[in-house]
Amino acid sequence: MKKLFALMMVAAFAVAIVACGGKKTEEAAAVDSVATETPAVVDSAAADTTAAAADTTAAAQ
Repeated sequence: MKKLFALMMVAAFAVAIVACGGKKTEEAAAVDSVATETPAVVDSAAADTTAAAADTTAAAQ
């Protein structure tokens, strides 16, 4: 009886691990594809805004 219960528990754990572990590769691939699709060109206006925000933060401290 104990062996049957142990076998059923192992089977349940195996099913749970397989069911939960399959989506991580698809999500990682989606994140990688989004990261590679971003343009490498930096907008100078956005860079100036970021620099201005950093300057005001430094001046406030």
